[in-house]
Amino acid sequence: MNLLLLATLFLSAPACQTPPAPTSVPAHSHQEAETLEGVFDRVHTSVVTIMTVGQSGLVDQGGKAVLESGIGSGVVVSKDGKIVTAAHVVQTAEEVAVEFANGERMIAKIIGSVPAADLALIQIVDKLPEGVAVAPMGDSDKTRVGGSVFVIGSPLGISHTLTVGHISAKRAVDLLIPGADQVVMLQTDAAISKGNSGGPMFNMKGEVIGIVSSIASRSGGSEGLGFTIASNVAQTLLLDRDPIWSGLDSVMLDGALARAFQLPIGRSGALVQRVAKGSVGERLGILGGTISATIEGQEILLGGDILIEAGGLRVNRKDFFRRFLVKLEKMKPEDEFTVLVLRGGKEKTLSSTYGDLMAK
Repeated sequence: MNLLLLATLFLSAPACQTPPAPTSVPAHSHQEAETLEGVFDRVHTSVVTIMTVGQSGLVDQGGKAVLESGIGSGVVVSKDGKIVTAAHVVQTAEEVAVEFANGERMIAKIIGSVPAADLALIQIVDKLPEGVAVAPMGDSDKTRVGGSVFVIGSPLGISHTLTVGHISAKRAVDLLIPGADQVVMLQTDAAISKGNSGGPMFNMKGEVIGIVSSIASRSGGSEGLGFTIASNVAQTLLLDRDPIWSGLDSVMLDGALARAFQLPIGRSGALVQRVAKGSVGERLGILGGTISATIEGQEILLGGDILIEAGGLRVNRKDFFRRFLVKLEKMKPEDEFTVLVLRGGKEKTLSSTYGDLMAK
């Protein structure tokens, strides 16, 4: 995946005026195997291109924030316009628009994200356009290595591009999230490039079994090593619970990096890179970085807050996220929520009520 997002905290277009109800992807009724062409025809309208604008974290000579644009993919999973995508596509976005197969564009809002699993949920602010399919979520636990799959997305910004391949491997990464102790990743040799991120990987039944996350590449292009987050993980973390959107992008500081940033001995933290407007992070008053630097070959932004504690829990790489989610699930709207940050070398406490922070 890209920069380690703050998984540890919390990771214009015309609208259709009178659209009919969106269509669900029909089940294939023939006993014989359906052709790839047929499956594509049934599901491709559920896939969208996602365009974002957000803070780069830098400022120009006049002190004005420099904006940056991004592009990715997503898939419609509900009749009310919910779209699953990758967290790194929208995590620090301030403006999000989606483009459908017919070229129509709509504004969307970010519902929540789980950066540790590189998953996010957005929703269009209007009704789905005519003819847009709702993609069914498949059972990724039933997938097998060698199974045929296909990916639809916007590689290099070229929308609704189909690539075909197989499941090359199934891999699990420890996450320590209640209900999803591991993130299962489905490796594929289907070509995946920049712009595919967040798009769906389908099985030959037309079910979503993975959400495109990343590639392993020496050249920067597709080399047959693509990775998708299994659909059951997306179902558990995004659709079966109410995810929150921190709007933060950060770099974990521990070990040598923690000492370099003069954190107290034995402490770790998260150096905030960017904070999106309208997010939980902004409501708390957390500040992002403004000075670009390269440390150990990694480009990062300096000058932002270093998160030390959240909700009374110390920020670390090991088990913070699991404990943090357990704590959030027990909080009431009137409860006070606080974070402890290092700002300019001094500790500062930021607080708000839980209800105000989580207001959508």
